[in-house]
Amino acid sequence: MKKVVILGAGRSAPYLIRRLVDLGPEQGWETVVADMDINAALDRIGGAPQARAITLDATEEPELAAAIKGADVVCNLLAPRFQAAVARHCVEEGAHMVSVSYISDEARELEAWAKDQGVMLLGEMGLDPGIDHMMAMDAVEDVRAENGKILSFRSFGSGVPAPDSISNPLKYLITWNPWNVATAGRAGAQYMVDGQIRIVPHRRLFLHTWPVEVEGVGTLEAYPNRDSLSYRDHFDLHDVRTMIRGTLRWPGFCDTWSRIVKLGLTNTGLTIPDLAALSPREVIGMFLPLPVPADRVVEAATLFLELNPTGEVIKNMRFLGLFDQEPSGCQGHTVADMLAHLLEDRLAPQSGDHDMVILVHQMDVEYPDRPTPCERVTYTMVETGDALGMSAMAKTVGLPTALAAEMMLRGDLQLSGCLLPTHDAIYKPVLAQLKDEGLRFTLTREPLEGCDKANGVI
Repeated sequence: MKKVVILGAGRSAPYLIRRLVDLGPEQGWETVVADMDINAALDRIGGAPQARAITLDATEEPELAAAIKGADVVCNLLAPRFQAAVARHCVEEGAHMVSVSYISDEARELEAWAKDQGVMLLGEMGLDPGIDHMMAMDAVEDVRAENGKILSFRSFGSGVPAPDSISNPLKYLITWNPWNVATAGRAGAQYMVDGQIRIVPHRRLFLHTWPVEVEGVGTLEAYPNRDSLSYRDHFDLHDVRTMIRGTLRWPGFCDTWSRIVKLGLTNTGLTIPDLAALSPREVIGMFLPLPVPADRVVEAATLFLELNPTGEVIKNMRFLGLFDQEPSGCQGHTVADMLAHLLEDRLAPQSGDHDMVILVHQMDVEYPDRPTPCERVTYTMVETGDALGMSAMAKTVGLPTALAAEMMLRGDLQLSGCLLPTHDAIYKPVLAQLKDEGLRFTLTREPLEGCDKANGVI
């Protein structure tokens, strides 16, 4: 009997686990769910046949190796910092890996070894990254089939509260790992506009936003997402002069988050002694330029951040508990751990909340053989879910991961090495099945008055 191991039973996992557990008896595989919280893993499998739960502390290498031992396929939902270790153990064991996070440089170093072992290390196979890549490949192929030349490519995506569920002042819900939210954007970003490369360091990332109109939803704001330039190669868009990938939020979030970054609250490198016994206010006081007594921390932070003391940003920071005077109780060791702890508490979905996943690909295209030679072609996907149950985030992260794992278990993928879902043997069948499962994209076309062929900008 084949064995699939799922590492992680958190918020993004329920759809993936339920699908693979339900298919196990029919398809002849055992599903093992590993998590630090054994009760969460047991709850996910729900006593199903050919499924079991195990405890996993991923920081302990022997435990990680033991969890992967004997697996045919490993679905990795752990935080990105564990990806290289998971990939290494998979290659050692001869197990294929499907991961939802970006492929790290350390994992890429395993490329030759993985090929020698005939092992697939498939990364970026969730929502964003994941479905967005596959959607982009399909869209580019469609445009070129119509003899179109792509002049610019803009891609935006994220998970946010649905409009009827904006229940907190930050207009955000924690429907995936709060650590990933707390540490998002730490690498900064780069993109290209009009042939000019723009580089945005982390400290300025959330000040660098654009409005994005999403059909049927409204206006959101986007900040640049990692290295957009590398996707010119992945999507075969070497000639475009504008290449942007961005992350969406409801307006106002980024203004607050930029101040959190400026304070240094996303730092992961400095260990704070006895963090659980310290209040968030005491911790913030440590990050201010000059020492101040506890009763002056809010005032000093307001001055340092150049904020209106009665404005929305300072209100949002209060809402997050950043100035609370009770011990945080955080079990981590860094200020980013404390921030993630507060996010999980203050931005937790409430009963009746719905989350919403959005993907938008927008291309400016020249069609030389048409009466209207220039068009803006937009592909949009919007999916809503139950934020406390089967969330849209869980479905759109878990379904592509499950489909890839199923293909590996059945032997339908004959590939090896480090892979992205931009390979046609992956994205074509997976997109077809996503459509069968109800995840569809709408296509709109907008005529444009002219194409500036000199710089590829309309």
